[in-house]
Amino acid sequence: MNALPVDPQLYLAYLGTMLVMAFTPGPANVFAVATGMQRGKGAALLAVAGMNTATFVWYCAAALGLGALVKAFPEVFRIISYGGIIYVVWLGVQAIRHALKAKDKALDTPVLDKARNAYLSGFLVQIANPKAILFFTAVLPPFLDIDRPPVPQLALFAVATLGLDTIAMSAYGLGGAAFARHMSSARFQRMFGIGVGVLLLTAAILMASRL
Repeated sequence: MNALPVDPQLYLAYLGTMLVMAFTPGPANVFAVATGMQRGKGAALLAVAGMNTATFVWYCAAALGLGALVKAFPEVFRIISYGGIIYVVWLGVQAIRHALKAKDKALDTPVLDKARNAYLSGFLVQIANPKAILFFTAVLPPFLDIDRPPVPQLALFAVATLGLDTIAMSAYGLGGAAFARHMSSARFQRMFGIGVGVLLLTAAILMASRL
């Protein structure tokens, strides 16, 4: 009987893989940047919490065999994914419209403040992110040791996944917030609003490209 809950070599290999994937720019990290730029570090961290809640949901679903269900009923998965993409596109278009309509006064009512709260927005973005379910159904299985109990392995892999995702997304979100704090004029704020919209539309494109 194996004394350790996971194979050390497999776990280290998974950590390396997850580290690269967590910091690779994708829909979640782009959304974290956009939220930090327009709403500040507090909202960015709430968005990160929402996205990681969705990641945990996908992780549990994959562990329970949802991956096979998704493969059997791909249309359901596509409906969920396209719904999230449309939501992110809507946020991006609203951000650009808000910036273009602004007068010379400061933009003190960001469009994301008028949308859903940051936590729920982050959750909706990640729950519709095809990368999440594809990762847990395709990338995770090779790192599992069939000779060891699955539950302890899945628990340790979940800790690694959520921990590295939180670090990466938070870094992106706080970076966006720090950059935004250097702006003061209405012109720069207007350009930032457009930049936020472009980032959100980029996130939507990244999400769609993974379908």
